[in-house]
Amino acid sequence: MVVPKTQQRIQDTKSSSEQILTSSIIDNNKNYLKNNNNNDHKVDNVHFSNIGAFYAGTNIFITGATGFVGKALVEKLLRSCDGIRTIYLLMRDKRGMRMEQRLKELLKNPVFDKIREKNPDIFDKVKAVKGDVSLPNIGLTENDMNFLMENIDVVFHSAATVKFNEDLKNAVLLNTLGTKRVMELCQGMKNLKSFVHVSTAFSNSDKAHIRESIYKPTFDTNAIINCMDILPKDIVDMLSKKLLGKHPNTYTFTKALAEYIVYEYSSLIPSAIVRPSIITAAWKEPMPGWVDNMSGITGIFMECGRGTIKSIICDEKYVMDIIPVDVVVNTIITAGWHTVAHTSNAMRVYNCVSGDVNPITWKRFGDLTHKYVRLYPSKYVQWYPGFEYRTSRFMHMIYATLYHTIPSAILDVFLYCTRQKPIMLKISNKFYHALDAGKFFSTNEWNFDTHTMASLCEAVKNAEDGENFEMDIHKNHTGFDWDTYVKNFMIGVRQYVLKDDLSSLPAARTKLNRLYWFQKVFQVLSLYAIVKVATR
Repeated sequence: MVVPKTQQRIQDTKSSSEQILTSSIIDNNKNYLKNNNNNDHKVDNVHFSNIGAFYAGTNIFITGATGFVGKALVEKLLRSCDGIRTIYLLMRDKRGMRMEQRLKELLKNPVFDKIREKNPDIFDKVKAVKGDVSLPNIGLTENDMNFLMENIDVVFHSAATVKFNEDLKNAVLLNTLGTKRVMELCQGMKNLKSFVHVSTAFSNSDKAHIRESIYKPTFDTNAIINCMDILPKDIVDMLSKKLLGKHPNTYTFTKALAEYIVYEYSSLIPSAIVRPSIITAAWKEPMPGWVDNMSGITGIFMECGRGTIKSIICDEKYVMDIIPVDVVVNTIITAGWHTVAHTSNAMRVYNCVSGDVNPITWKRFGDLTHKYVRLYPSKYVQWYPGFEYRTSRFMHMIYATLYHTIPSAILDVFLYCTRQKPIMLKISNKFYHALDAGKFFSTNEWNFDTHTMASLCEAVKNAEDGENFEMDIHKNHTGFDWDTYVKNFMIGVRQYVLKDDLSSLPAARTKLNRLYWFQKVFQVLSLYAIVKVATR
């Protein structure tokens, strides 16, 4: 029970913080902003005909290099821009593993296998710098900070928390304030040619039509940052709903704030923003279907393939806006080049999406998933794969209980009885919450402008080495087709996430066939039981 004095303190703090935020509301009569045009950038009106040559001899600084996109970005830079002098990765000690060891483990990842076979010495170009975007000066020592400001030519900022359910205080610290701290560092870099911020196409998901422009946030970004700094977590939690407004979660809200910070600094720093939609397995590079995490969509459809997810909240007629990770990486790299190469100094925003150029509906993606998880089953399949989309939350909960919760509980009892750790219910709940967190994106769709992205694709095609940076998935321009892509995606999940080599395929198909007939028998017995109960 809250005592009166404590209750009054909370009320007073809440009221004063609301006054601070109310006074910092930005006039939002104009929906979006013209991008800053800076005539003082170090490089002006220069045309570079070769992307790899632009990066030759450069020192690059990357945040978020241990993430899915970050790994692919480092790999692509080493493979297609091998003239780079050095790549510096911002890293921290984590879970008892020192930064140096984490770097060694990172470079052992299968994503680097092709490079390792061809030129193992190239990894000498990759160095770790100890730091953390959640700390002042991003956790750099004075010596490291001075070194970076003296030597860095290009910055790729990808570090972020991508958890939809992250508490607001931490999301602002990592996504918004972290971006501001990186921009402050960039401001002191003497040789900086370009800065590329990796955002999300859903940063403005509170709008149906999303331009390649920066939208004004409702509240002043600095006021939000200050409030997160001075207010206790319980007060921030009380204010979260008011602050988020129409944003579905703290992720999109804080990424929108981060974009505005980049916009504010873009008059001083040559900048670009890349907004990918839902990032999925590789289209072509470093190998078709490569994916190395089970978060978001990948994890959900991995479990669909294992037969453990039977129901998804989704409107199947809507466009499922996903984009291959190699398309995203090529966009990031070429955006860094184009920031210097194009004749205008205005900051550019690239909506890196598929829905506007080569759409696929949730239904078609689901049909293709069913097809290929049955053709290429994993030995880890637990139930015959088959799921349905539902718009009714009530019906979804019924099916989730029948097909997710109850079977998981039964399996946990079996594990407990055999003296194994019961984990199935925990895993089931994890993916149930993931489905719940993602329902906003599966029950809505957006219209994205892609004119600036199209102009980048055209510029890359005209570059001497443009074929090395394929990123145009337009249905009329390339050989990209969703059938082949989903096939490789599902095989990639099997190989790279589940660590299930294709050599196990014959045994997995035999297991799948048994599960099919087991499911049929189970359905008949269940129907018989229902009829018997109903006729009593």
